Amino acid sequence: MEAYYGCVRCMNRRVRLYTSDGRSHEGTIVKVDRNNVYLKQEGKGARTSGFGFGFGFNDDILTLSLFTLLAIALI
Repeated sequence: MEAYYGCVRCMNRRVRLYTSDGRSHEGTIVKVDRNNVYLKQEGKGARTSGFGFGFGFNDDILTLSLFTLLAIALI
């Protein structure tokens, strides 16, 4: 639950998310639900991990499981 509340506090802000597999992802948190955080990554083309309705053609929406998050940093 700590990751959920951390993501909710950072909604609509640019962040860098670190995951348990050693990766980092930068973007703006656009949505958080019980299991996932949805990160809008700008300028990476139209590829999305979901349908990405309403987020624009050149935005990439990345869906990350809250269970894989290690840290959130505001940038």
